Amino acid sequence: MTRSIALGIAAVLLSLAGQCIADGKSQRRMTPDEISMLEATGAGPGTSGMAGIRTTVLSGDPGKPGLYTIRLFVPANLRIQSHVHRDQRSAVVVSGHWSIGYGDRFDAAALKVLPPGSFYTEPAEAPHFASTGSEPVVVYISGIGPTDTRFQHQPTDDKE
Repeated sequence: MTRSIALGIAAVLLSLAGQCIADGKSQRRMTPDEISMLEATGAGPGTSGMAGIRTTVLSGDPGKPGLYTIRLFVPANLRIQSHVHRDQRSAVVVSGHWSIGYGDRFDAAALKVLPPGSFYTEPAEAPHFASTGSEPVVVYISGIGPTDTRFQHQPTDDKE
């Protein structure tokens, strides 16, 4: 296992452990197969709301106060316009190649491609944007809710 993947997994595990400590009753141990069997909903709180995004809540509730961790499935060939969240978040790329950039408008030249095992942050109220390539992406995102998503400009289709 590469060091970056190990660090990414450690960050997610620390987040999940923090939730268990915070509420004192949420002991969780889940294998990848068990996680894949959890209910996935459409785009939930703290996502872009774009078609095809599926959210699985791993811990906590992103719509309520407190620590949460979500598993975000993002389909291939999707562009997410610049947006902000009220909470500070950190994320680990689990699979696929996720391209992230910071700024008020989508700028393909500002994207950095993050392979599996990569880590990135979404500071509170800091505009950022993202895209996927020819493969879907899975990202684990942790923050302290409630979270939300507000676009910098009215989102348009992903061919802009």
